[in-house]
Amino acid sequence: MRVVHILGRMNVGGPAAIVTALQGSLDSEIRILVGDVDTDEEDYVKLRSPSLPVTHIRGLGRAVRPTDDLRALAGLVRQLSRLKPDIVHTHTAKAGILGRVAASVTGVPIRVHTFHGHLLRGYFSHAGTQGIIAVERALALVTDALIAVGDAVREDLLAAHIGKPDQYTVIPPGIDLATPPPEKQEARTILGLPQAGPVVAYVARLTAIKRPDRMIEVAKMLPAVTFLVAGDGPLRGDLQKKALPNVRFLGWRADVENVYSSADVILLTSDNEGMPVTLIEAALCGLPAVATNAGSTAEVVLDGKTGLIVSLDPSALATALEHFLSNENERRQMGLAAQAWAQSKFSVPKMAAAHMSLYESLVERPHSRYRRQI
Repeated sequence: MRVVHILGRMNVGGPAAIVTALQGSLDSEIRILVGDVDTDEEDYVKLRSPSLPVTHIRGLGRAVRPTDDLRALAGLVRQLSRLKPDIVHTHTAKAGILGRVAASVTGVPIRVHTFHGHLLRGYFSHAGTQGIIAVERALALVTDALIAVGDAVREDLLAAHIGKPDQYTVIPPGIDLATPPPEKQEARTILGLPQAGPVVAYVARLTAIKRPDRMIEVAKMLPAVTFLVAGDGPLRGDLQKKALPNVRFLGWRADVENVYSSADVILLTSDNEGMPVTLIEAALCGLPAVATNAGSTAEVVLDGKTGLIVSLDPSALATALEHFLSNENERRQMGLAAQAWAQSKFSVPKMAAAHMSLYESLVERPHSRYRRQI
């Protein structure tokens, strides 16, 4: 089975992590077509998976520009005509549009798209959002299967009348840590942190939808707590000007396991999410979470069992962090529960098996374009 994955870019985040894991796990011939990362992003391939084979398509980045988009579409058509895949599997918004159009033009028999989140809240004006919905509704008509990374993501899309219920399969991310997490003392030594004192990890791209400004407000309420910020983005300069000395900006880290291991709690402050991979990684390192109820976050953080889901109010987030930081036994118990939940729910073998099962079902169904072709 020949599968081509198409992504807008391989920046650090869920889509890149998932496609990388699939490339190393599925018994299929897999090719990956990607655009270039933005200047304020970190390239996942260079940072965490330098041996991953990818083919770059000019113009297939995040920015929407007619000239670049047409160039990218032409590049995708050329590659798909040459590769002749059985399945095209698209990821992210722009690549999902151009990739499925190119697959239709070149007669690829099976088309799959993964929603790693959605753009229905917090990204565009009302008119812009309605335009996105209209495009996704139209594309769903020429897509054989839609994957959502979580139940909440699926329900949001169906509520917007994007696709039909029987088109959807929910497949949570499968995440492996690059290296085993070190002990807390070792991780703090590596990062130059004191061995004593509370530490909160914040791992995210520093962009508006992630609401790092909310994290800065929380940090001001807890001046005795060290906040480790692993990530970068367009808001970093402004955030550094507003932050107190208890906030340390680390930039993107290849050794993100050290950030998690050095911390006592992971914090997420987003307005919108798909299935937050950072929370899964942190859980695998035994960290409980304090998080806003964004997207499928509550499917990673089981409220009251593996962490706390709280409101968007910075005061509520600070209170939840204080609760954890002052209750070591509860924090440890929830961290162990988070680790067990992540290992059982978000394993790479389980994710890979679900993808292979879906691919095989599409190939074998009675009215498949693939079956008529062969």
